[in-house]
Amino acid sequence: MLLQQRYPVFGIRCSIFCFLFSVFCLESVVPILTAQSVSTRARVHTAYGIPTPRPPFYTLSMGRYRPPRPAGSPYITPEGEEALRTELYKLWKVERPEVTKAVSAAAANGDRSENGDYIYGKKRLREIDSRVRFLRKRLDALQVVEGPLGDRNKAWFGAWVTLEDEEGTEQVWRIVGPDEFDVSQGKISCDSPLGRALLGQPVGNDIQLETPEGRSYWTLVQVAYR
Repeated sequence: MLLQQRYPVFGIRCSIFCFLFSVFCLESVVPILTAQSVSTRARVHTAYGIPTPRPPFYTLSMGRYRPPRPAGSPYITPEGEEALRTELYKLWKVERPEVTKAVSAAAANGDRSENGDYIYGKKRLREIDSRVRFLRKRLDALQVVEGPLGDRNKAWFGAWVTLEDEEGTEQVWRIVGPDEFDVSQGKISCDSPLGRALLGQPVGNDIQLETPEGRSYWTLVQVAYR
């Protein structure tokens, strides 16, 4: 006060400095508070009418990504279609009711968190439901092939083919759809490298096939349709 009374100019300068300092503080602090307020509102959502803080995105559970399985050729033999329909019937009409009863009985025993029968039963129900959904969609999309698509002396879908390798060893395979192939039963998929190489080939033709072990050569000895 004494300095301001004796030196009026000094007092004016102090007032100007205080004013500029207050303006600087307002310009610096207000945006920060506003950003914090917006950020807080962004993390709050309403659950049952009560404002609830929203957890950060990095704490949310994330499911494992499963790439879609490529769809195979929509062809199947009559025997293969019958096998799929039989599997669908057994899963939906036989096994699922039995598992449902077992789960209900296990749930009545008490604590479900340590109940092995209940946990396994629920897991099996999910597997059954997933397989049933797949079979229903797949059966609607499949096309049953009952006979050769062309010359009976050529290898087409559903044919039994006899192949002879370079050493004279013969093997018999049947070309079937991707939903029914079973190498142990001599059934190869029409989508497999060997199946694609055989389709449309006449008897007597040489088949060249690239394998992980190298290039192999086969001769188509016989084609049969039963």
